[in-house]
Amino acid sequence: MKTVIIPVDFSETSLNAARYAADMFTGKAGTSVILYNMFEKDKEAITSAQYLDSLKAELLEKGVANVDWVKEEGNDLIDCLGRLAYQKAATLILMGITEKEEWRQLLMSSNTVKMAEQNICPVMIIPPHAKFNGINNIALTSDFKDVDATTPVLAIKTILEIFNANLHIVNVDNEHYVSLTESYLMERAKMQKLFAEFKPEFYFIGMNDFFEAIEQFSKDRNIDLIVIIPKNHTFMNSVFSARHTKKLAFNTSVPLLAAHQ
Repeated sequence: MKTVIIPVDFSETSLNAARYAADMFTGKAGTSVILYNMFEKDKEAITSAQYLDSLKAELLEKGVANVDWVKEEGNDLIDCLGRLAYQKAATLILMGITEKEEWRQLLMSSNTVKMAEQNICPVMIIPPHAKFNGINNIALTSDFKDVDATTPVLAIKTILEIFNANLHIVNVDNEHYVSLTESYLMERAKMQKLFAEFKPEFYFIGMNDFFEAIEQFSKDRNIDLIVIIPKNHTFMNSVFSARHTKKLAFNTSVPLLAAHQ
C-alpha cells in the first residue's frame, strides 16, 4: 500500500491540491490518502475535525479508495509533517503552493518549498489552478553528475509505474554544442541503464536560463510532471539550488516533484 499525505489548511490552494490528488488516485486501490491538518489553538480542534470529515467524504465520493485524516495541535508544520511522514512510511507528500506573487517578492518562507527541501520522502507541488488531466509524460531534470549515487531511482520508478508514463530525461547546460562531452556520454549510459525498462528519451539543451528551458521543454513535449533532484551537499550552488527550485515551484503550470536520493 502506497501512502500519500496531503496537508490542508482549508485554503483554496490546499483544497485544489487535495482535489487534484483525488482525480489522480481515483480507482487506484493500492493507494492510501491521509489528509493532514495542523492547528495552533486548542479551540480549533473541533472545526478542524469537521472540515477534515467533509473533505474526506468528498474524496471518497470522487472514487479514492482509502482516505483517512490526522489533525494535531502544533506550530511547526515542517517538523510535524515530517514526523508523520516518517511514522506512516509515506510514499509521497502532495502540497499546493500559493500564487506567483510570492516568488516575485522573493519570500523564503513557503512551507511547501521548505518541505521539498527535506530528505524525508518525495514532495509533489501542485500549482494553484492545476487540473489533473493524466500523467502521461514525465520530465526528469538531471545535471548528469554522478547519476548512480544521486538519482532517486526507486521514487521515480514508483511514479512511472503508477501512471504508466513516458520518461523524458533532460539536461540544461549553456556549454552544450554539436556533440556531448565524454563525461556526459558516460553519465547518459549510466542513466539509460538505471531506467532501461522505461525506454527513456534524452534531451540536452544548450541554454543559459534553466527555468526558461524547462518551461519551454514542458510545453513542447506535453510534460505532465517535472521531477527535480535537490542535492543537499551543493544545494545553494548547483543548478538545482533553492533559487531554481523556488522559481520553478512558483511559476510552472506543471506539477513539480522534488525527490532526494
